[in-house]
Amino acid sequence: MIHASVVLLAIGVAGSSAYGTEREQRLRPGQSMTVGAYTLHYRGVAQRQGANDREIRAFVDVRRNGHSLGLLTPGKNIYQAEQQVSNEMAIRSDWLTGEDLDLIADQINNDGTVYFKVLVKPLVNLIWIAGVVFLGGSLIALWPDAREQRRLAARYSRQPAAAEA
Repeated sequence: MIHASVVLLAIGVAGSSAYGTEREQRLRPGQSMTVGAYTLHYRGVAQRQGANDREIRAFVDVRRNGHSLGLLTPGKNIYQAEQQVSNEMAIRSDWLTGEDLDLIADQINNDGTVYFKVLVKPLVNLIWIAGVVFLGGSLIALWPDAREQRRLAARYSRQPAAAEA
């Protein structure tokens, strides 16, 4: 099982890096972009004050081959006390097709335009499956063998006890 997990891992890494698609584009609210079979329609930006940050999110409708897949909300968190900004990437995993759609709002401008970076990574779910298979194989390898325990018990029962001093 562990060898099978290594094969799954290799296929997942090779497939996601060799056959992946990457695209960047600046969109205004109401505009769309197409990446592979996906169409991303940018609706707009919203801000919200969190407990220790200001959260900016872009709202993007996702469609594949004309079918709606839902809403992704990539954005940024601005931490005033630390003077730091973190990107909050939106990920949509599809276990049926085995691919991930990663959406990053690279730059959010005051006029509402956003520079999006989109990554489509096929076969990336095989990496996660490989981890589960590896864990299962490890548990099987570590599981005590009842036959070995019976052999050890028989061997130790035949040995004479050590003489007490």
